[in-house]
Amino acid sequence: MDHEHDTVVVDSGGSSSGMILGIIAVVVLLIAVWYFALGPGAGGTSTNTTNNNNTINPPAATEQAPASP
Repeated sequence: MDHEHDTVVVDSGGSSSGMILGIIAVVVLLIAVWYFALGPGAGGTSTNTTNNNNTINPPAATEQAPASP
């Protein structure tokens, strides 16, 4: 019985572009969460209060009503 064993060597060196892209993706995700949850894109409470105090003062009457006898 002859057992043959194949040895597989994995080279872990090389380009680390996957890690760089992963870090960039996490940073972009954190910025998006901040923008929509806490930042200017939150769209929460508005401080623009509109006061519609429309008081109308009609003009004074120019003719007097006739005096009753």
